[in-house]
Amino acid sequence: MKYLIIGGVAGGATAAARIRRISEEAEIILFEKGEHISYANCGLPYYIGGVIAEREKLLVQTPESFGQRFNIDVRVNSEVTAINPKAKTVTVTGPDGSSYTESYDRLLLSPGASPVRPPLPGINSEGIYTLRNVADTDRIKAKVLSGDVKRAVIVGGGFIGLEMAENLSHAGAEVAVVEMAPQVMAPIDFSMAQIVHSHLQEKGVRLYLETAVSSFSKTENGIEIHFADGRTLEADIVILSIGVRPNTSLAAEAALEIGPMRGIKVDEFLRTSDENIYAVGDAIEYPHPVTGKPWLNYLAGPANRQARIVADNMVFGDKIKYEGAIGTSIAKIFDMTVAATGLAAKRLKNDGIEYLSATIHPSSHAGYYPDALPMTIKVVFAPKDGKLLGAQIVGYDGVDKRIDMIAEIIKNGGTVSDLTRIEQAYAPPYSSAKDPVAIAGYVAENILSGKMNPIYWRELQNAKADDFVLIDVRTPMEFATGALPGAINIPLDSMREQLGEIPAGRPIVVYCGVGLRGYLASNILRQNGFDDVRNLIGGIKTFKSATNPLPQPKPFCNTEKVKSSTTKPAASTISIDACGLSCPGPIMKLKEAMDRMTPGETLEITATDPGFVRDAEAWCQSTGNNFISSDSAAGKYKILVSRGNPKENGGSCETAVAGRGKTFVLFSDDLDKTLATFVLANGAAATGEKVTIFFTFWGLNAIKKSSKPKVSKDLFGKMFSMMLPSDSKSLKLSKMNMFGAGSKMMRHIMKHKNIASLEQLRDAAIQNGVEFIACQMSMDVMGVQREELLDNVTIGGVATYMNRTDHANLNLFI
Repeated sequence: MKYLIIGGVAGGATAAARIRRISEEAEIILFEKGEHISYANCGLPYYIGGVIAEREKLLVQTPESFGQRFNIDVRVNSEVTAINPKAKTVTVTGPDGSSYTESYDRLLLSPGASPVRPPLPGINSEGIYTLRNVADTDRIKAKVLSGDVKRAVIVGGGFIGLEMAENLSHAGAEVAVVEMAPQVMAPIDFSMAQIVHSHLQEKGVRLYLETAVSSFSKTENGIEIHFADGRTLEADIVILSIGVRPNTSLAAEAALEIGPMRGIKVDEFLRTSDENIYAVGDAIEYPHPVTGKPWLNYLAGPANRQARIVADNMVFGDKIKYEGAIGTSIAKIFDMTVAATGLAAKRLKNDGIEYLSATIHPSSHAGYYPDALPMTIKVVFAPKDGKLLGAQIVGYDGVDKRIDMIAEIIKNGGTVSDLTRIEQAYAPPYSSAKDPVAIAGYVAENILSGKMNPIYWRELQNAKADDFVLIDVRTPMEFATGALPGAINIPLDSMREQLGEIPAGRPIVVYCGVGLRGYLASNILRQNGFDDVRNLIGGIKTFKSATNPLPQPKPFCNTEKVKSSTTKPAASTISIDACGLSCPGPIMKLKEAMDRMTPGETLEITATDPGFVRDAEAWCQSTGNNFISSDSAAGKYKILVSRGNPKENGGSCETAVAGRGKTFVLFSDDLDKTLATFVLANGAAATGEKVTIFFTFWGLNAIKKSSKPKVSKDLFGKMFSMMLPSDSKSLKLSKMNMFGAGSKMMRHIMKHKNIASLEQLRDAAIQNGVEFIACQMSMDVMGVQREELLDNVTIGGVATYMNRTDHANLNLFI
């Protein structure tokens, strides 16, 4: 029996070796159009970054060693250009360019996939690369070793793109990631991706989300990337990681059936529409076990499994069925690990499949054992029977073993109850007595059984403030470090005594740090006569992570990468370890230590709670202590603070730059007054001073998005929307507007004289670090929703503004 195999990486090489192991008599010819076979393509980014030092380690087998060991005719630099199914032959172009035919009894296609290169102007310019094989790796590695790569742009925020971002950063480059979608890492949901966004920015990676590339151009200093919104970014190297598409042209030309996802269609035995031709790997499409719909799965694990199955079927006949892959994936992103299996909630929603979800924030192992690091787990399940549909985990340690547990349950059609029945090995260094996987199952069971009525972060974000009573059940100190707008504070431990303070007959939403205390509070309320009580899933930790706008990316420095510096603690500094403690534990430790210190003493405290740095900074501002610096590494967050002298009125702490900031209140939406505000703000920011603009009433129109999502409004909100300018481009002059002609003339003159437009001045203010605060009361009165405002805008009230004025020596009302 003669077997021909097209493609010598992963699936092809594995199948060839398996056929030989079960048949010494078989004639096996392996064609690979490239120079290498059986290489570790998942390790390519790490070789570029220097993590894998030796190139040879990527080459699992050479053509010679593979051919010798398995008695296989390996033909590299040989491209199969045509298949004749009727004659059972293939046409091959050899290394010397000559063409010949080869016959077969059974043929296996493992052609893989190719990187997407959209037909954008300039995309073939020097310095723009894709990463798919060893040859690509060698070209990129040579560019990095040349020493010319100081600024790198990754187009595409998928697994390979982010792995390249990390490794180019390790190689000394400043890195930016450009992604058309609102998030990186498409297999996970937005709320989980936001955790990754924050981590990338902590590591200095600039994120350009919802940004499309329109063209590239070569310049004297490198490559200029042109965005569809008019912005540009210059780099020394560009890596295209937009995605891949299956290589199906050979199959299509041979009249083999191509499926709706444009992959080679195979049956349960991995056979194509021709009985003598099989296919495996990235090029095939096969029904997803959860949805039953065909899908493409670009993962090495399933490809190798398919290869083993198909080898047996080609030799012994179609006896082994392929069960399908659910898409279990994992990636290392700097210190963080991101993993997913099954389907994300957004994919289920797009497919019209009903689902529920549960999000928890456990530690990797027992909190009392050192280095218990945080993780976030989200499980998605069917609302009727609890069948597990998908899961995502983001964390620093123990992510891999948890995602594998969950994947096994999904592949076997299990439910959330099966999560609680897994018997894990337990010792404090490795897990907790209640493993995070089991906890996820318990929470999901509570939702499924009705013991807990959930509300999700997006529901709460889109709800109206008067739809319910919002109760924060955390401690008063936690509440003071930052609460959701409109929330009242009734701590869990005093809730039974304060039931009379809760309005009767209204829906109630409770929340805490991560969801546990909210669940306990909801039980108390429901058993005391409050019927409509919902608990915020994942607590304020999930809500803030998902809803906090990301800061605008800073421009490249165009110099050697500046390493982040950390202020070293003084010799007399007190050190506190708060690792493994969940909120409010680290803040409590901080307060207890500071209460024992004298003014001027310094405290260094290390925690594993990602929100600790933000909470500590807010705590210092509200207590009059000094926040000096922060740093993060390997899932640990370290801050340096000093004991201050709080003001008698309990105001904000004194800092070295107190009284040197500038604040502006923009009350007007006149074009000329708004222009003046941003000109002054940019001028102040250019001197290095802290600048805040507080947008109130009509001034809100200056920070509205030009493309706004649909939002629900009451009658008055709709009336205001009809009467007010839709965005900054609709603003009028305060004088000589002449029914709009004046504002158009003003903009024309500014453009003619090369003066930045209002929108350009506004963007410059964002780039310069000017803080935009929208007045919550004005938004409520005028019916303006948060979703209508620019992403970098934060919401605040009079107390927030007064806090800024305490540190300013100039306050202007415009």
